[in-house]
Amino acid sequence: MSERIATGELRNGGNFYARYLRVGDLPIIMELQKKVVKTLPHSDVLEPLTTDEFTNILEDKQMMIGVFVENNLIAFRAMLAPENDDEGLGADVGLRQEDFQRIMYSEISNVDPAFRGNGLQTYMGKLLLRNVDQNHYRYLLSTVAPFNFPSLKDKFALGMKIAVLKEKYNGKLRYVFMKDLASKETEHQSEEYVEVTMDNIAKQQEVLKSGYYGVSIREAENKVYVRFEKTVHD
Repeated sequence: MSERIATGELRNGGNFYARYLRVGDLPIIMELQKKVVKTLPHSDVLEPLTTDEFTNILEDKQMMIGVFVENNLIAFRAMLAPENDDEGLGADVGLRQEDFQRIMYSEISNVDPAFRGNGLQTYMGKLLLRNVDQNHYRYLLSTVAPFNFPSLKDKFALGMKIAVLKEKYNGKLRYVFMKDLASKETEHQSEEYVEVTMDNIAKQQEVLKSGYYGVSIREAENKVYVRFEKTVHD
């Protein structure tokens, strides 16, 4: 068992701790994933990982974090350094092949339904990002299904932006998020922006192809809007 790397307090006043997960934790990881999958409103919201895929991540000792309450796993989050951009996300966002070795994926996140609402997904993401070797990795990439609001809000909270909207994983529609970890430029909200309803897929794809990035979402009048901006640098 690895050492605790952080502790915190749940909104109900209970305490939790976080530690890196190891191959020996695989049974409790699979058990929590099954529990989460059973509560999904739609099966295509989450792409579950196989035992082999989890093992591949766990072999890198600082790529997967678990959150525990009284030694019970209530959440986990993984990042993955692919050998050669296995999912093709680098090509999706326009990176050059020589940059593929500097890519890191923000992989699966699972939170026990009984502990949702505590911000654990983003909490774990920030812990993992603190330990990223930025001399080796530069680009953080991820995919999220439209209308998966917890994951969308999480990616925005980590400073990621929507770069592409396309079909992945055998025809499942996904936003492709990107963050340049090496960017030191000052960015501010652009006056040049457009909002598109999330269900208008074609319009979002058109806007993205014209040089905009998705930066946030909001709900109004029973609709969800995605805000797209052209980044302004000082």
